[in-house]
Amino acid sequence: MTTTQEDQNFTLRSIAVPAFGPALLFCIGEGAVLPVIALSARDLGASVAVSALIVTLIGLGSWLFNIPASLITMRFGERWAIVGAGAVGALALGAAAFAPQMEHGIWLLAAAMTLVGMSASVFNLARQKYLTEAVPVMFRARALSTLGGVTRIGIFIGPFIGAGVMQFAGISGAYWVGFVGMMAAAALSLTIPDLVAPATSDGGPIPRASTLRNVATSHAGVFLSVGFGILLLSALRASRQVVIPLWADHLGMDATQASLIYGLSGAIDMLVFYPAGKLMDRKGRQWVAVPSTLIMGVALILIPFTGGFVPLLLVALLIGFGNGISSGLIMTLGADFSPDSGRSHFLGIWRFIADSGATGGPVLLSALTAAISLAAGVWATGVLGFAAAAVFAVAIPRLKHRRNY
Repeated sequence: MTTTQEDQNFTLRSIAVPAFGPALLFCIGEGAVLPVIALSARDLGASVAVSALIVTLIGLGSWLFNIPASLITMRFGERWAIVGAGAVGALALGAAAFAPQMEHGIWLLAAAMTLVGMSASVFNLARQKYLTEAVPVMFRARALSTLGGVTRIGIFIGPFIGAGVMQFAGISGAYWVGFVGMMAAAALSLTIPDLVAPATSDGGPIPRASTLRNVATSHAGVFLSVGFGILLLSALRASRQVVIPLWADHLGMDATQASLIYGLSGAIDMLVFYPAGKLMDRKGRQWVAVPSTLIMGVALILIPFTGGFVPLLLVALLIGFGNGISSGLIMTLGADFSPDSGRSHFLGIWRFIADSGATGGPVLLSALTAAISLAAGVWATGVLGFAAAAVFAVAIPRLKHRRNY
């Protein structure tokens, strides 16, 4: 890997506002509405099951739209894809604010949440591709870990802003916070500098991959190895969000105690993203990929042995630390293995795999809890961490030559 003087002089601060500002604003908007979607659905007359389904439509919309998102990004470029995604997401949340006034408001709410998920898919893929190409490789993990950290911060503080506005505007206030956040993200994204097209060794432009199938087949080894690892990691991450409140309820804690434990775990999560990115840049991706998944796996295995507030809090903090140091890991590995030609297609497939794990993890937990017990479901989730660590330990060094630097 060679570096230029320009690379050496690069600082993340130089791109902080256009690169990370829109992500923070978009996620504040998303975080503001996440706690109230189910409540809105219930107010519109939906059953508990239907309300839960509407909440999942954001994740499903994002998951299923990853491949189309790659095509949109290739067609319109990173900046306009990000701008458009922010604007569409804002309009969807604005429409959702009017759902209580509509005769069939539940359908409007469902459509709006699906559209928010689709917008998030385009937004996330385009910003990942932009940072992959705009940031020198020696800063790549730090940039993408910071992006992951900013996302966590936005999702964390969004509900507090939404709660403040709801004191004056009712439940629709959260959707207006989401509207303003995403529209501001779209507006700020207009300041993102255009990328200069990379060139081949002979000075000509790098040709784009002809088809999605071409990228999928030529990188099948990466998708089936490291890709399987990120699927397991995504399942682990999504499941731990459900495990902590469920086990708190199992121990008889009230909602306040459960929320406190969950919030403190999230706070630890947000504090360690940059050091982890720096470690990945200096030592290699394995130095974070393996320890983070092992830590989360061990912590989840310990949860069924906790019997009170303090033990559960300590284990939850350990989970937060493990998840925090893995901030940006999935994006960094996707950037590492993505080809210069057809990067959008590659990242679309990569994100589809990751979102498949995020969707399947809680389903596995639910199925094992229903069939055996909650403890069995939690232990099975912990095993996902050990499996992911094993995959990363073997696959990352073996495929190191596939990285595009």
